[in-house]
Amino acid sequence: MVTQGRVARGAALAAALVLGVSACGSSDSGSSPSSGSTPAALEGVGPITLVTGKDFSGNLQNQVDTWNQQHPDQIVKVIELPEDADAQRQQMVQNATTKSDAYTVLNLDVIWTAEFAANQWVTQLPESELPLDKLLPATVETGKYFNKLYAVPTTSDGGLLYYRKDLLDAAGVKPPTTWAEMKAACDKVLPTAPGTSCYAGQFEKYEGLTVNFSEAVNSAGGVVVGDDGKPNVNTPEAKKGLDFLVEGIKSGQISQKARTFKEEEGRRAFQAGELLFQRQWPYQYAKANATDGSSQVAGKFAVAPLPGLDGPGASTLGGHNYAISSFAKNKKTALDFIKYSIDEKQQRDNLEKTSQAPTWASLYDEQALIAQFPYLTELKKSIEAAKKRPAVVKYQEVSSAIQQAAYDAMGGTTTSEDALKKLQSKLEELTKQ
Repeated sequence: MVTQGRVARGAALAAALVLGVSACGSSDSGSSPSSGSTPAALEGVGPITLVTGKDFSGNLQNQVDTWNQQHPDQIVKVIELPEDADAQRQQMVQNATTKSDAYTVLNLDVIWTAEFAANQWVTQLPESELPLDKLLPATVETGKYFNKLYAVPTTSDGGLLYYRKDLLDAAGVKPPTTWAEMKAACDKVLPTAPGTSCYAGQFEKYEGLTVNFSEAVNSAGGVVVGDDGKPNVNTPEAKKGLDFLVEGIKSGQISQKARTFKEEEGRRAFQAGELLFQRQWPYQYAKANATDGSSQVAGKFAVAPLPGLDGPGASTLGGHNYAISSFAKNKKTALDFIKYSIDEKQQRDNLEKTSQAPTWASLYDEQALIAQFPYLTELKKSIEAAKKRPAVVKYQEVSSAIQQAAYDAMGGTTTSEDALKKLQSKLEELTKQ
């Protein structure tokens, strides 16, 4: 997911991340992120903090409580930041720029690795002490900067198409694999489902719109920023992707209400039976299947790969990684807590309790888990084939430019063509050396 729960992404980071490195800050030691092959030993044992976005599942605190019972002299205190991902990043950056030791383990969105590592706000981690070979390779790459590890993936994310299986089955319609098939399905089904809209994603002007825009562009055969680090949005392929969103609003396939949706607004709409199709992260699965009366669609929906222009689309890789603040005390405890958090037992428990995507690869192939979470097979494919968001140091500015361009085009204040021309120019400015 893009928030705690929000938002996930690759190994050519070195080429892409050369951008903007000259502007990076320095640490007390004066070393650069690319110097040295072996990280310094992490020392210090004692209480630490875990800084994270809001935990909607409640399971994070349960896992921390178990650690605290086992390690009474190394208590972990959870510090919850706001729901919004941009606000989370802002508070973490403020803590780092003041070199405060108040934050120890940082729960970073996968897209923040470059910025935090380049500015030396997080410390390099010892790869040999972590079970990286047991994790999905695509998720491990999100924690690297200049091919060195600065964060460890604890949850991943791949976008999925949630759909009302009961309504499609009743109309004799198969899950769509293309945008045209999805529109045809809506045209056939919606007349029999009053009060239901065709499709929604995350279209408010925040990080979720960057994700949805990137998925649309990738699903039309385009790219936002290539592996060479160069922006490439002023293309016919990118226009086809943006046009999918723009024409969706114009035609009513995407309701105007969806332009206010972040993850939670969309989740509530889907659970209320207001959507036939929805682009969403895996965390929604367990909540939408709840039988406590909170969901009107429990047992009535299924998931499929995202549709694209000519076939299955491409998800943006989401997820969250644990990193250690460079200014924190008790870094050895922090590393031990990260090891505890990412082990197979904890990831299995988190999957079973929250339906969040694990990073432990073997969990996706266990038949008992697949029976409980039928989406796991499709989710693994989604994560393995997912595309990265732009891996640039000035990511926040890049994302803001993308959001503005997409939001304006979807709102009709500019054309797709003009929005992409302006965006290309802005991204070239932000990513130049």
